[in-house]
Amino acid sequence: MSPRSSLRRIRRSLYIHRKAIILWTLGAILLLGGIFMVWVSTLKIPDLSSIENRKITQSLKIYDRTDTVLLYDLNQNVDRTIVPLSQMSPNVQEATIAIEDPTFYENPGVDWASIARAALADITHFGAVEGGSTLTQQVVKQTILTDEKTLGRKIEEIIIALKLTRVLSKDQILELYLNQAPYGGEIYGVEAASETFFGVHASQLTLPEAAYLAAMLPAPTYYSPYGSNKAELDTRKNLVLEKMYEHGYITSAQRDAAEAQTVTFLPEQPNGIQAPHFVFYVEQYLEQKYGTDALQEGGWSVITTLDADLQEHAQEIVQQGALVNQTKFNASNAGLIAIDPTNGQILAMVGSRNYFDTSIDGNFNVTLAPRQPGSAFKPFAYAEAFEKGYTPDTVLFDIPTQFSTTCAVDNLTNTNGCYSPVNYDNKFRGPMTMRDAIAQSINVPSVEVLYLAGISNTLSLAKSMGITTLGDPNQYGLTLVLGGGEVTLLQMTSAYGAFATDGIHYPTTAVLKILDGQGNVIEDDTQPVGTDVMPQNIAEEINDVLSDPVARAPLGENEYLYFPGYEVAAKTGTTNNYRDAWTIGYTPNLVVGIWAGNNDNTPMTHNVSGFIVGPMWNQFMQYALPTRSNQTFTRSDINTEGGLKPVLQGVWQGDELTDNGTGVICNVHNILYWLNKDDPNGPSPGPGSTDPQYPYWEAALQRWIAAGNGCTPGSTVPVTLAPASPSTLPGQATSTP
Repeated sequence: MSPRSSLRRIRRSLYIHRKAIILWTLGAILLLGGIFMVWVSTLKIPDLSSIENRKITQSLKIYDRTDTVLLYDLNQNVDRTIVPLSQMSPNVQEATIAIEDPTFYENPGVDWASIARAALADITHFGAVEGGSTLTQQVVKQTILTDEKTLGRKIEEIIIALKLTRVLSKDQILELYLNQAPYGGEIYGVEAASETFFGVHASQLTLPEAAYLAAMLPAPTYYSPYGSNKAELDTRKNLVLEKMYEHGYITSAQRDAAEAQTVTFLPEQPNGIQAPHFVFYVEQYLEQKYGTDALQEGGWSVITTLDADLQEHAQEIVQQGALVNQTKFNASNAGLIAIDPTNGQILAMVGSRNYFDTSIDGNFNVTLAPRQPGSAFKPFAYAEAFEKGYTPDTVLFDIPTQFSTTCAVDNLTNTNGCYSPVNYDNKFRGPMTMRDAIAQSINVPSVEVLYLAGISNTLSLAKSMGITTLGDPNQYGLTLVLGGGEVTLLQMTSAYGAFATDGIHYPTTAVLKILDGQGNVIEDDTQPVGTDVMPQNIAEEINDVLSDPVARAPLGENEYLYFPGYEVAAKTGTTNNYRDAWTIGYTPNLVVGIWAGNNDNTPMTHNVSGFIVGPMWNQFMQYALPTRSNQTFTRSDINTEGGLKPVLQGVWQGDELTDNGTGVICNVHNILYWLNKDDPNGPSPGPGSTDPQYPYWEAALQRWIAAGNGCTPGSTVPVTLAPASPSTLPGQATSTP
């Protein structure tokens, strides 16, 4: 057979097979299409007459860690009043349409463009991130369908929405939606929301009030006016008004007036809830992860990490302590966090002295609010410095020093960009070990520690330990170590937990397990995974320093920070403007943080935090410590100082050793004379140091010496150094066996 004949046979064979494939494909499409059309034709719209008995009867219940104490039954007292559309203000109708479904009156129940955008976003982000549902679809899924997240259910939702539009008018659909829309907690429908938030009927809602209600709809727990995200709710309210203007519902003048108008929400009413700040923290977590439908319809049981007994005592202690502080220190509020550092579980969360106290905005959760930590931030800088090679015995100088290199070395002011910090008592103490400086919260050595450790490195460490509110290193200067950045009490308490566990950080969690109505496990977080964030020996050094009652004795805080029979590490912090006072302390299996101050950021009376927060913190620890096993901090049997430069071991008088190694020749300089800050045990730069801080620290030291301090140049000063093993001290001969 010729090649041409073979080619013809091959082409004919391919043609026959291709034709068969096309016929089979068309047949399959027709068959599936027919099945689909039959399914669509038989798909019925369920009876909507029982709208009042919608699926919210499947209540979500939130329990403590024992699964025996019910903290909150989300839907046990559902508040909803059905009203006709004619009794709903046009403001709330138009605001809802503008932000939720701008083409509501034109679309057939489905917005195909929105669905396409949502599908593209889901594909792009490799998961469901965008809804694309119209108000009609939301009515369908909230009143008719289950909360199943499948493609088939979505198709069913679209088909029923299309059918619903044919049997009901747009006004009827809008009425259904607005009578069942969730507005947070047990509040459903605009009438109940209007009465709860503003004390008016839905027909009386003003434009800004209506905009607020529409703004809450996508995430009513997160955007609750009673929670910690009121600022975000205000922003979204303005977005609603902007959308109303864009779609022609209001004029620009009406928009501007509504944005500027102050709206007052009625106080939140008690409803049998326990640990409200914690419960709404959990509810917000569930809403963000699983959506509002799950909260309303799932019938879930949520077993949390909360220790109900510790929580009860924490609430009592914070309320009593804050009331005392209001009289003594002008500090009207306080918050407390207790965490098990071995797993990150939140044991207690008190967001204010009283959730329902409107005089202090008690529903605002201060444990989640960014505040300046004062000296409570110092341990992060010291930990980073220890990791670079400095030690608790390394000596720095607490003397008047200018740190801004744009100012003169003898300028000791804090104006025009200059920075010369002082201490809480306006006293200077001269040479201090790092151990004493952090324990007594002395500022000048701590600023030097941050410089030696590096701002960028310190921030990286803090972020790895769970602090996410801090920004780029370029935002901060050396004031960072004195609390120049903003952090939250929850994150700070969690971060200190990494010290307690010898360098392992466990992310905070509030939920142990979630079960659906049939007992199936939705989520299980009983096996947490930690991350190594620092070497064990560095955490051990921090623990040893912060649990040293002798080192912190001069500060006078041992009355509140010392517990006979227990090993407890602690650090306090007060901002320079006295707006925030902190105490954070821990054992190997419990870390507790307390903040005190005023929600409106007004200053307290001038006092150290140990006396403002210390009594509350002490009272809670006195109760909590016996409820947990008594554990001590680990201390590895490793000599960390042998072979280090004398300056790293606490010798500040010089580093030229006498022949017998028991003393040094007096030659006093600042630490940057003896070492390169990034290579502490490397060659000494001496007077040729090019470090930009060197002349400033040296000028400060020479002023101190000129005032009659230090030692006589050239004299012998006795010192005690750690054994030089395995290497030898600088300047000594090395022998080989």
